[in-house]
Amino acid sequence: MTVGIEHAAFDIDGMTCASCASRIERNLNKLDGVRATVNYATEQAHVEYPSTIDRAALIAVVRDAGYDVAPDRPNPEPDDLDGSDAGGDPEHDGLRQRLVISAVLSAPVIALAMIPAWQFTYWQWLSLTLAAPVVVWGGYPFHRAAWINLRHGATTMDTLVSMGTLAAFAWSLYALFLGTAGEPGMSHGFDLIASRGEGAGNIYLEAAAGVTTFLLAGRYFEKRAKRRAGDALHALMDLGAKDVAVLVDGRERRVPVADLAVGDDFVVRPGEKIATDGVVVDGVSAVDASIITGESVPVEVTVGDEVTGGTMNAAGRLVVRAGRVGADTALAQMAKMVADAQAGKTDAQRLADRISAFFVPAVITIAVATLGFWLGSAGTAGDSGGVAMAFTAAVAVLIIACPCALGLATPTALMVGTGRGAQLGILLKGPEVLESTRRVDTIVLDKTGTVTTGEMSLRSVISGTESGDPPADRVLRMAAAVEAGSEHPIGAAIVAAAARETSERETTAPLPTAHGFRADEGIGVSAVVDGVRVMVAKPASCGQLPAALAGAVDDAQTEGATAVVVTFDERPVGVLVVGDTVKHSSAGAIAEFRRMGLTPVLLTGDNAGAAAHVARAVGIDRVIAEVDPAQKVAAIEQLHREGRTVAMAGDGVNDAGALVAADLGLAMGTGTDVAIAAGDLTVVSGDLWAVVDAIRLARRTLGTIKGNLFWAFAYNVAAIPVAAAGLLNPMLAGAAMALSSVFVVANSLRLRRFRAHPRS
Repeated sequence: MTVGIEHAAFDIDGMTCASCASRIERNLNKLDGVRATVNYATEQAHVEYPSTIDRAALIAVVRDAGYDVAPDRPNPEPDDLDGSDAGGDPEHDGLRQRLVISAVLSAPVIALAMIPAWQFTYWQWLSLTLAAPVVVWGGYPFHRAAWINLRHGATTMDTLVSMGTLAAFAWSLYALFLGTAGEPGMSHGFDLIASRGEGAGNIYLEAAAGVTTFLLAGRYFEKRAKRRAGDALHALMDLGAKDVAVLVDGRERRVPVADLAVGDDFVVRPGEKIATDGVVVDGVSAVDASIITGESVPVEVTVGDEVTGGTMNAAGRLVVRAGRVGADTALAQMAKMVADAQAGKTDAQRLADRISAFFVPAVITIAVATLGFWLGSAGTAGDSGGVAMAFTAAVAVLIIACPCALGLATPTALMVGTGRGAQLGILLKGPEVLESTRRVDTIVLDKTGTVTTGEMSLRSVISGTESGDPPADRVLRMAAAVEAGSEHPIGAAIVAAAARETSERETTAPLPTAHGFRADEGIGVSAVVDGVRVMVAKPASCGQLPAALAGAVDDAQTEGATAVVVTFDERPVGVLVVGDTVKHSSAGAIAEFRRMGLTPVLLTGDNAGAAAHVARAVGIDRVIAEVDPAQKVAAIEQLHREGRTVAMAGDGVNDAGALVAADLGLAMGTGTDVAIAAGDLTVVSGDLWAVVDAIRLARRTLGTIKGNLFWAFAYNVAAIPVAAAGLLNPMLAGAAMALSSVFVVANSLRLRRFRAHPRS
């Protein structure tokens, strides 16, 4: 029996920190053959599992860990990728309500505790009345999560928060009802650090209420920021048209896009979005494809041209035949790739997750040790006032050490970075790509379709110098008349050049009509035009050429171009030079690669002359030419042996092996599906400047992730000893912990300001 591999995505409710995600992931991965990734920022689990395991078993594992699962999605579709709700978010709204009410009640409690002059006779009882609903009702999400985890033998951030706030509140109740704190006229000041005092005479209501409110505020702003981090993906999914005018028996009928089927013809008017991927069957227009490619210049399209769903029809009326619909469209595939990348983790984040799994028990141990140390110190010194200091220091340790920021460091930066990349036409396959972009020092570029356009164009027309030879324009028109019957790329370039010349001269004169067209394989094509037998052929097939024409052929071959000879009644009268053209953006982008510390190498199967000509034009020093696909792979491996870390950019089937062999494969989106599948990173526009932007964005995202992780680790490493030493008030510890998470998310959001490099 063949065991297949299934994929599932689950929305998980109830996760509150990185240790929650780490525990669910660990439990799922205990099942045989299961590979799971649980992302705290997106609140999703992505699972790869054998078909012998039922999806219900996966859901049971998550629920057994104490978390709830939304209706499962067996194979995540693009429509499911945006986690946004059409209406409001009940969890977000409920959190805001708790925050507002808790803040209103906590403000006077904190003010009374901090300003002794405001402490009237029974102020402590008013503080208890106001603080109790904050700790019990406002902090209910923390207490509930802590209890659920405790029932499952686990500890999380909520355990620390619940223990800290309830301990402060319980001590206050003890001091008020059984100690001396409830006596009329009781007063105490507010210290930024723990201080010695009579334990039964101190209350910590401001710490219990303040910490709860600060953490609610941190969680609220964290949730808002996480939603903003996913805005780019949500916006990407919203780009598609909602309805479409389908042609049925020559009449237009408006239907939802979901009802569109492959082969349907639909109308796109100026200013409307193209509903799905397809081919133009009628009309001429300019299409704004900036949402897909990142390029702002509209693209001219006519009958036979492919168009992409989600792009905007800027000018004329088009009739398009649907080619791909639903999850198969380019826009849907882009969104899925972005979502898959956001679900992944870097090696640094996996390390952070492993640490967070053991972090909470370690913090509880440190808090107990802190309490014991200060109580022991007080007993040794015979100082009963050390009880208050011991308690304050232990609570501060519990609250300051919550590892929220660790869980948010990588996923929020990935969400923003990949989303911004999608807006610029840059698609990362996964977070591991980021590490590769940092290490690469050499970028290998395929020539045809990457550095050059991949399309033949006419470079020059050289006419003969003998008496009676026709002028260059007549040579071109006669040759184009013959080539109009050919499907060869060289013939297409000649016909296109003649059409341009006709347009530039503002004449409507059509090309002459050719009769008796004949194609001789390996030689050329011929026909009778205006009573003259015209042949367009290889130079070797035309016998001895006049000196001027022979020199033109030699010059063309030296530059790597292709020369064909035009004969009238078997007499050579001109040479047409055709060649691939260098993209106007290539030279500037390659110069930028050098400034980024990358050494460019040109790799091509074309002849050495053509490769050298292109390399000179764009400023590349090292050229590897005349290689087949296997030799391209060998060339990458040779660069590895030289100690280089290699990025490879290509667009063809023959580049797929090299893209895989390279440390970083950069697939040009204008190329073949095979190349795109083989690449680690896809640039939709096919422009080398987009490759520059892709590497810049990937490096910027990686830098943000490392900055976030440094802040999260450094914060906890520095703060726990300070709290254990009694140098931190619990309320300030709560505020600092909440701000650390907000800082990490806000730092990630700076990636939204990433801009494409100015073109030169």
